[in-house]
Amino acid sequence: MDRKRKWVLSSGALLVIFLGRMTTALEVPLDPKVLEGLPQPPTITHQSPKDFIIDPRENILIYCEAKGKPHPSFSWTRNGTHFDVEKDSKVLMKPSSGTLVIDISGEKAEAYEGIYQCTARNEHGTAVSNNIFIRQSRSPLWSKERKEAIMVQVGVSLVLQCRPPAGLPPPIIFWMDNNFQRLPQNTRVSQALNGDLYFSNVLLDDTRNDYICYARFPHTQTIQQKQPITVKVLDNSPSEERRPSFMAPLGRSSTQMALRGGVLELECIAEGLPTPEVSWYKESGDLPSSRMSFHNFQKTLKIADVMEADAGDYRCTAKNSLGSAHHTIKVNVKAAPFWISAPRNLILAPKETGILTCRVSGDPKPQIAWSVNGVPIEDSPKDTSRKVEDDTVILSDVQTGSSAVYQCNASNEFGYLLANAFVNVLAEAPRVLTPPNNVYQVITNNPAFLDCASFGSPIPTITWFKESQTSILNRDPYVIHNNGTLEINVAQSLNSGKYTCIASNNLGTRENHVYLEVKEPTRILAQPEYMVVQRNRKAVFECKVKHDPTLIPTMNWLKDNGELPDDERFLVDTDSLTINEVTEEDEGTYTCVMNTTLDQDSASAMLTVVEATPTPAIVYEEPDPPTDLELTDQRERSVQLTWIPGDEHNSPTQKFLVQYEDLLHQAGVWHNLTEEEGTKTTAHLDLSPYAYYSFRVLAVNHVGYSQPSQPSRQYRTNPAAPDVNPTDVHGVGTEHNNLVISWKELTGLQSNGPGLQYKVNWRQKDVEEDWLSETVANASKYVVSGTPTFVPYEVKVQAVNDYGNGPAPEAVVGYSGEDVPMSAPESVQVLVQNGTLAEVHWEPVLTSMVRGRLQGYKVSYWRERSLHQAEAQQEEQQVLLFSGNRTDGRLPGLKPYSLYTLNIRVVNGKGEGPPSPNHNFETPEGVPGPPSFLRIKNTDMDSLTLEWGPPQDNNGRLTGYTLKYQPVNSSNELGPVEEMMFPANETTVILADLKYSTRYKFYFNAKTIKGSGPTITEEAVTIMDEAMKSDQVDLATQGWFIGLMCAIALLILVLLIICFIKRNKGGKYPVKEKEDAHQDPEIQPMKDDDGTFGEYSDTEDHKPLKGSRTPSNGTVKRDDSDDSLVDYGEGGDGQFNEDGSFIGQYSGKKEKDTHEGNESSEAPSPVNAMNSFV
Repeated sequence: MDRKRKWVLSSGALLVIFLGRMTTALEVPLDPKVLEGLPQPPTITHQSPKDFIIDPRENILIYCEAKGKPHPSFSWTRNGTHFDVEKDSKVLMKPSSGTLVIDISGEKAEAYEGIYQCTARNEHGTAVSNNIFIRQSRSPLWSKERKEAIMVQVGVSLVLQCRPPAGLPPPIIFWMDNNFQRLPQNTRVSQALNGDLYFSNVLLDDTRNDYICYARFPHTQTIQQKQPITVKVLDNSPSEERRPSFMAPLGRSSTQMALRGGVLELECIAEGLPTPEVSWYKESGDLPSSRMSFHNFQKTLKIADVMEADAGDYRCTAKNSLGSAHHTIKVNVKAAPFWISAPRNLILAPKETGILTCRVSGDPKPQIAWSVNGVPIEDSPKDTSRKVEDDTVILSDVQTGSSAVYQCNASNEFGYLLANAFVNVLAEAPRVLTPPNNVYQVITNNPAFLDCASFGSPIPTITWFKESQTSILNRDPYVIHNNGTLEINVAQSLNSGKYTCIASNNLGTRENHVYLEVKEPTRILAQPEYMVVQRNRKAVFECKVKHDPTLIPTMNWLKDNGELPDDERFLVDTDSLTINEVTEEDEGTYTCVMNTTLDQDSASAMLTVVEATPTPAIVYEEPDPPTDLELTDQRERSVQLTWIPGDEHNSPTQKFLVQYEDLLHQAGVWHNLTEEEGTKTTAHLDLSPYAYYSFRVLAVNHVGYSQPSQPSRQYRTNPAAPDVNPTDVHGVGTEHNNLVISWKELTGLQSNGPGLQYKVNWRQKDVEEDWLSETVANASKYVVSGTPTFVPYEVKVQAVNDYGNGPAPEAVVGYSGEDVPMSAPESVQVLVQNGTLAEVHWEPVLTSMVRGRLQGYKVSYWRERSLHQAEAQQEEQQVLLFSGNRTDGRLPGLKPYSLYTLNIRVVNGKGEGPPSPNHNFETPEGVPGPPSFLRIKNTDMDSLTLEWGPPQDNNGRLTGYTLKYQPVNSSNELGPVEEMMFPANETTVILADLKYSTRYKFYFNAKTIKGSGPTITEEAVTIMDEAMKSDQVDLATQGWFIGLMCAIALLILVLLIICFIKRNKGGKYPVKEKEDAHQDPEIQPMKDDDGTFGEYSDTEDHKPLKGSRTPSNGTVKRDDSDDSLVDYGEGGDGQFNEDGSFIGQYSGKKEKDTHEGNESSEAPSPVNAMNSFV
């Protein structure tokens, strides 16, 4: 419905801009800010596919997601009836979603097969999903059959049928042999689309007993095997040569149907001798080359994405040297329903008219059925504003509250389409969706598009104004599009400015402002020129550009439309490209491309490199100094310096160094100021005020620096206020009542003028008082006296001269001087942990009494005496410093059973405060130290005397001593331990009943109530019996003993000589005798030059000795216990059990014939073999 709208300003009537519109074109905007406030019927956003094959090993997940305002609720039907999800404990519906999760653990998946449909509803309508057909994937077993061997004569045709079980989805078929190797296929032998194996003619080599058809079921990843087929090819009555005939399809013609959008596969398999070749053509037109392909050695024609034009007669021709055969396949193309125009969501204002169209096509023609909120439209309540005409629903004079979701279902025998489209009746004031104050930039003479996206119901009328004064007419140079966009066909600079768009309907108006900037185009003024350059010389391409000053340009250089080589010889400047030392590889086309954010321009030129003319030997020297220094563009703080380079002396100038001399502050001293590239002859110099400058330039090449140029004329800069303030400002007190403010002075060049002074400012921090200041000259510090002790101050230093003050300085925080602390820590307490460790605690000193930066607390402690002693024996004082604001610390290394004294002082940067009152504490008893000595006296044959002294450190009250001792024999083995206890007042003991002439080891320690202390040890030997001493004789001095030892040594030598002679003769069992005895053909005679012995090993494992030989044919007979996976096959044939599982994973003969050598007998892995065809 078309309407006219007016917008009237106070200044008078403006031209009315009419925007025609279709009510069906209004869409809900994607802007989330708009969506938040809009009611909306449900829309299905995600659902499972129509035909959903599930894996029976996994939970079933059926998707149904929808959006709407308010958020929709969900329900399901199964096989046309309500599916109560809550009553089935195995079924869960996800929160805020319609997605079902079905737990099939412990259940059969078949129980949940069926047709499911999801419904999403809210107060504005109901949307439904497709019918989702849930089916379980299946991989049925192969039916049992007994296959007889197929006998066939040489040259005849043959078909080996596969006939796999019908699975869901259908299985993938392939043929392999018993070793899981794919059977070779070619023009003579090939697999048909139905899985059968076709032989155009058989050869003697086709004889085998392991033609096996395999079926792989994709969903369950299982593989079924047909029983092996045996083919025996006979040659007693060979077939004669013959012309081709077709094995599949049979006859001269056949018919095949294909669905639009699917895949068409046509197959022709012919037999004949010699093997025929197959070719294809279409009788009524050309084959679709972009969508077709040949497979299976030209026997299969495959056409993807089938169209109606693919219908017709296809002829396949089989031809050999004896003739040809033809077969025609008539292809009919049908079509499941497909969309021409699906119904779209409508937003209508009250009393407006809208149209829903559901245009589909298909073959046969689809039947269209309409529903409202999931109910067939003929069964829904009558609505006089609604009219249905086949594929169209017309809604007239709609009313508020009549929002609904309409379903269009188009179906024929090959499928169906279902679409939901809502009609949302809204009354909404206009909203402008384009962000405010957008800036649009465009190059002169290009079109400009200014957006004014809006939303409202009824659809707003868009009016444009320029500079808020005049309305814009819908004519040259302006075009106003239906979506509100304003187009300027050819933008000019006068079109720049502010534009206002106004969106209005009968519920209100909204306006938005945008800006248009029309920029000047980018143009290359000086283009690079064609150059011919001698090798090793320099090439320079210029590229001077003009562009809009408000756009940022980017210069890029290309070589032959690619990037420049990554070579330091290529130097890119703002308006040029320099190639140093050019080579033949540098030849090509060079393009300069100037880009801005809006446009670009480019220009190209060629470089040709020619051979350089012979030149004398090159002499490399430093460059000559630059000349003719000139100062231009003279300003207060800068100047332009130009020069003429001197002779480079065959070495290109790498850079120029600019130096300056300040005759006012440092006459005769030259300073480096800046560096410029060797290709430049100009430098922009930034200067300081109040200086008398002279400049000079040095050139640098590979050889070195040139001599300095002659100085330029003097250039004086005018004085000015300082630019910088002193640095390294600090405030630190050196006495308890002062503050020293220090800084780093400015240099003469930094002073910027005469009369340099420093204005020092200070004030106490966090106190309401004014800044105090003092101005000093030729100084780097200032002392403030009479300050409180250790308080924070804010300080700052500003440079001033006769021409003004420097910038406002930043304040830094410092502290006045420290003084020694005034008080000691209080509430000192000691907690004794054990005999050697105590903890000390104290109350910290108040900050005001520390009078400085707290360093920590110093604990001094010393041992007064042992608790055994009545008189004091004070030891050396020990000191521990605990850093920071601590209130406790540990005192290690104490001695047990002792009296200690300690005090604590606070420490700051100035020194220590007074000590706290002395505090005494005692340590408990501990284990004693070792006895002071252990002596052995009066050693006899069976007794000895022990004496000992008490420990140096008792560490408590001694309760006694422990003695342990044990004998030690001649091999240092220890005997049984004896233990004795002694009271604390004993210091000696006599040990009796010891063994004579025996070494004893003694262990001795002291004890307190806390335990035993360290042990000290001693050893002693009892005296030997005098009678035994007299009976002992030294054997080593007896003559008879010496003679016996000599005879034994001689006997050993004779035995060694005999063994050596026997070994050289081959021993008792020569190899030749063994060969004669065993007559084993695998035992080979030993070569004379082997250098090894040939004895036989009589061990049970029969391993050959070093130097033994393997048989000459390279095989070694395996031991009976040498298992192999090959030994577990049945007859060498890998087979499947009746349930389709593998039982022949490993196949092969148990023993190979000797002619097989060392070839592996291991059968290939069935898993690997299968995966290779997946």
